[in-house]
Amino acid sequence: MMEKTQINEWKEKLPLIGKMMAREEVLWLNPLLESTVTGLPKTGVTAADVKDASNRLKRFAPYIERVFPETKASNGIIESPITAIPNMKEALSNAYGITIPGELLLKEDNALPISGSIKARGGIYEILKHAETLAIEHGLITTEDDYAKFAEPEFGNLFAKHKIAVGSTGNLGLSIGIMSAKLGFNVTVHMSADAKQWKKDMLREKGVTVVEYADDYSKAVEEGRRQAEADPLCHFVDDENSLDLFLGYAVAGERVASQLEARGTTVNEDSPLFVYLPCGVGGGPGGVAFGLKLAFGDAVRCFFAEPTHSPCMMLGMMTGLHDEVSVSDFSLDNKTAADGLAVGTASGFVGKTMEPLLSGCYTIADDTMFNQLKLLADTEGIKLEPSALAGMTGPVQVIRGNVTEAKSAAATHLVWGTGGSMVPEAEMDLYYGMAGK
Repeated sequence: MMEKTQINEWKEKLPLIGKMMAREEVLWLNPLLESTVTGLPKTGVTAADVKDASNRLKRFAPYIERVFPETKASNGIIESPITAIPNMKEALSNAYGITIPGELLLKEDNALPISGSIKARGGIYEILKHAETLAIEHGLITTEDDYAKFAEPEFGNLFAKHKIAVGSTGNLGLSIGIMSAKLGFNVTVHMSADAKQWKKDMLREKGVTVVEYADDYSKAVEEGRRQAEADPLCHFVDDENSLDLFLGYAVAGERVASQLEARGTTVNEDSPLFVYLPCGVGGGPGGVAFGLKLAFGDAVRCFFAEPTHSPCMMLGMMTGLHDEVSVSDFSLDNKTAADGLAVGTASGFVGKTMEPLLSGCYTIADDTMFNQLKLLADTEGIKLEPSALAGMTGPVQVIRGNVTEAKSAAATHLVWGTGGSMVPEAEMDLYYGMAGK
């Protein structure tokens, strides 16, 4: 825990911290942002790394299509639509008394097949890569083969001898659990106290072992890592430090570029793209932002959105302490209805990678998320889980924050809807009823 004198020093150096400690909704613009020409090479992650991930997902597409019939229409590629939400744009403008001049779009990762959230990108990718590595090592497949073979019994017999473990607040656990169980792995998901019961129930129905903790996300990850380290046949999916997770998310960049081009949306320096990404530990939004920077360069501006009670990435980046600082150091309790964002300490790997690339962060209160949830359902008929609404006030924040390009009629604002389609109807009704309370 940080001493009071240190806290006061930080508040004096960065006055925004005082407002964050008061749980105000704030916008932080990254002073270390630089051109992608100089920024991307500093990250240590390359376009070739992302291309390799993209190619691997294409190799696995025949298998995905075979075992998950819901992906047949996309030929086994796990992707979500981009949807215009003009009624929501008007409702936001009216609610906040501002004008959002550009187009407002929603990236519906809530509609991703298999596990219904952004975690279907990185989580499923890492498990597929691990399965491929094992299968190649045991002579069951080469990269030139038809990967539909992964559905055959000898693959399941191999994977049944191996284990997967992950610590999660919910959605990552769903993607890891569903994919691992389908392949035949023995999988354990270590879940924090704030994980929703329906997510635990769904995993158990899929044959996944769920270990529950009375503590928060960090404890679940710590215990999952500790147990996995003691077993040489167990692969631990490290949400805080995994390059494979990051690369699985980053593939989204090239896909968004294709989708925007197909719908006739121009993205360049004169027609910038603003993207608002809900952020927990940072892997998902970090990977996506990195992929977007590869695809669009300086024409894209990425912002992370965090709950007012859990702004771990913002604190880590603005202080430069990254994973050496926790929200509890600044008297914040990390309690939020946005379970996927209930993280006290951000990924140091992601924070450092994003230093030259991220335009900024902002915070959002739980009641604002619930209000946005109801507004989106009422205006567009789209239902997201609370954490997925964190990005929705992004346009409001950057326009109010006088980010000049955001006020351009040529700008496009893309809110990343990170999850929601797997939420039981009764649970969604409860979320909807929280608006205005």
